[in-house]
Amino acid sequence: MKKTFREKLIVKFTGIARAHRSMKYPCLTVVAVVLFFYHILMHFVNNGKRYASVVFVAIFFMSSCSFSFAVFAERTGFISTQETYSAIVEDSDITLAEQPVNPQEQIILEENTAVSECETEEDSEEMVAYSLDDLLAHREGEAYQAPSTDIEDTGEEYVFSSSDWRLVLINKQHPIPEEYDFTLGTFTAGMRCDERIIEDLLLMMQAAKADGVNLEVCSPYRGDNRQEYLFNRKIKKYMGQGMSYMEAYKLASQTVTVPGASEHQVGLALDIWSDTYKTLDKGFEDTEAGRWLAEHSCEYGFILRYPEGKEYITSIEYEPWHFRYVGREAAMTMKQENICLEEFWDKYL
Repeated sequence: MKKTFREKLIVKFTGIARAHRSMKYPCLTVVAVVLFFYHILMHFVNNGKRYASVVFVAIFFMSSCSFSFAVFAERTGFISTQETYSAIVEDSDITLAEQPVNPQEQIILEENTAVSECETEEDSEEMVAYSLDDLLAHREGEAYQAPSTDIEDTGEEYVFSSSDWRLVLINKQHPIPEEYDFTLGTFTAGMRCDERIIEDLLLMMQAAKADGVNLEVCSPYRGDNRQEYLFNRKIKKYMGQGMSYMEAYKLASQTVTVPGASEHQVGLALDIWSDTYKTLDKGFEDTEAGRWLAEHSCEYGFILRYPEGKEYITSIEYEPWHFRYVGREAAMTMKQENICLEEFWDKYL
């Protein structure tokens, strides 16, 4: 009968110990150490498939989890124009803005780095914006008196809930939930948003006006048909430049939000500019209106949805004009802790 490795090892070192009595304890030590590591090695050899399965599941979970962006930031980069989502895009690994199919795509993508949630740059000239006076006129001149924006300190920590409609997470990997329900409210002719945010929006605009800043709202709620139109139009544009359909689809998904994944489609997001600066670009940051919003919007429940320095988490380029309603408690918390909505979910929900 063939001897095992253990038996061979014991026989060999027993012989050495008998021949050299002074080597007895060193031999026992060597045998113990060798057998210890031998059994560990055999454990992994015999259970290799199990451990491989565990590692595979862990890698799959991390790569598909929205809160793992920070871990994979250097590897995946971020989309430098606007939020994107699609099961097709994700499954086919075509969401990476830094991996063009060919040099032609790279050139086109670089030319579109300013395109964002304002639909497209060429649309900016066509977009209609409304001031506070326009909104109040639609509401028959009703004036709002802003209450205190300080959060009452009850001595108890505020408990946030993942079921709170104000905190719904919509991003590349979290499309609009099928069960999500909301009612649109009209705050001026042809312009709508979730009716539950209108009062705080008016309060914010009134407070800004009192400080000498005239805000204007453009592109609030955007319906499915509009989103599909923008996406398909971008595909046609790229195909007209010589790309195949799949190449055009890939590039379009990096510059126009795929239908079903935009916060505009649930009426919680707003693009805001001022009466003196009517362009949705990074220059808005340096305007009086941009600075006022960055400082005070949280007091009325709004956050700068895609802040600078958080691109590796949101996967969206810095957009100083794109604001999202989350409620005052959450907005103040995110402002104080300098975190974005994804980080807020990771910490509080």
